[in-house]
Amino acid sequence: MTKEHKGQRVGYIRVSSVDQNTERQLEGITVDRMFEDKASGKDTNRPQLQAALEYVRKDDTLVVHSMDRLARNTEDLLRTVRELKAKGVAVEFIKPPLRFAAGTDSPMDDMMMTMLGGFAQFERAMIRERQQEGIEAAKKRGVYKGRKPALTPEQVAELRKRAAAGEQKTALAKEYGISRETLYQQIKAD
Repeated sequence: MTKEHKGQRVGYIRVSSVDQNTERQLEGITVDRMFEDKASGKDTNRPQLQAALEYVRKDDTLVVHSMDRLARNTEDLLRTVRELKAKGVAVEFIKPPLRFAAGTDSPMDDMMMTMLGGFAQFERAMIRERQQEGIEAAKKRGVYKGRKPALTPEQVAELRKRAAAGEQKTALAKEYGISRETLYQQIKAD
C-alpha cells in the first residue's frame, strides 16, 4: 500500500552571484524542500532549478520570490509555468503575490503573467543599459579601472609553477578561490 501524496511546497531561490544573500527571497515562507542556484538569470545552466522541476509532483506548489528569479525572459517564464501546470504543479510568486494553479487555464492569468514577465524583462534591460552608460561615463572621466584582478602577479607565478609541477588544477582553483576557467586563462596568459 503506497502513501498518498498530499502535495508539498517546494521553494526555489536564485541569486546572481556566490556572494549574494539568498535569505530575503523566501524569508518567512514555509516550504517542505528548498532548491537554490547561484547563477545569473541569463545563464541557462541552473542545475538546482532543473532538480526542482524534476522533483515536483502533481499537487505540489513551486514557490518562487519573483518571476525574474524563475525565468530568463517572458518566453521562458510562460513555457516553464505552462509545463508545471500541465504536470499538475501550481506556481506561486511572492512578489507580486500571484498563484497559477494547476488544472486552470485562465486567459486572465496568462495575460497577467505575460505582462508582468515582460515588465521584469524590460526592467532588467534598463538596468543593464544604465550600468553600461555609467561605465562609459566613468571611462571618459578616467576613473573606471574595471574589475580587480582575481590574483596578484605573485599568485599567478606561483599558480603556473605548481600547475607545471603537475598539481591537480581543480584543487588549485579551489585553493586560490577562482574558477577552473580563470585558472586556465592565467596559465595560458603570456
